[in-house]
Amino acid sequence: MISDRLARQVEFLLEVDRLKGIGRQSYVLGGARKENSAEHSWHVALMAVVLAEHAPAEVDVARVVRMLLVHDLVEIDAGDAYFYDAAANCAKPEREQAAAERIFRLLPADQATDLREAWEEFEAGESPEARFAKGMDRLMPLLHNHHSQGRSWLEHGIRREQVESRLLPDLAKASPAFLELARGLIDDAVRRGWLVE
Repeated sequence: MISDRLARQVEFLLEVDRLKGIGRQSYVLGGARKENSAEHSWHVALMAVVLAEHAPAEVDVARVVRMLLVHDLVEIDAGDAYFYDAAANCAKPEREQAAAERIFRLLPADQATDLREAWEEFEAGESPEARFAKGMDRLMPLLHNHHSQGRSWLEHGIRREQVESRLLPDLAKASPAFLELARGLIDDAVRRGWLVE
């Protein structure tokens, strides 16, 4: 007989497997299909480890990784709202709060509190760790769009101003290097016709 604690942990882990079925709009490199939210979460967490040297000195990268691993779990219930779809993002906070309540509550109380706090810290975007985590969350889709020749941008009629206004503020807060990289990628995408001016 397993303990109630272990049973709840396993239940949570099985439930979050559903994140693999939540589709996103970014194409995987090679363009064969769109990525899912679990792939995105893994990739941005790994990005944080690889790009940690570009974070401000006070950033605790382990906390960043923790945030990134849980930041999209709420999409299991709330779905993934396309980043540039203003209407889809209107009710997003309420849907995500309800999802966080249900999903994190599956865990034992101490872990539920701990991981919910990591999710809330990411959402608030105020700590140095949350700002760096948000930078990862913004940079990866930009890289995907650039390296798929703007496929998702073109499909949705996304314009340069939309990309800059949605991405650049968070990238500037994360790292000057990311801001410079993003500006270069956006300029290049516009030059190549992958992003509408």
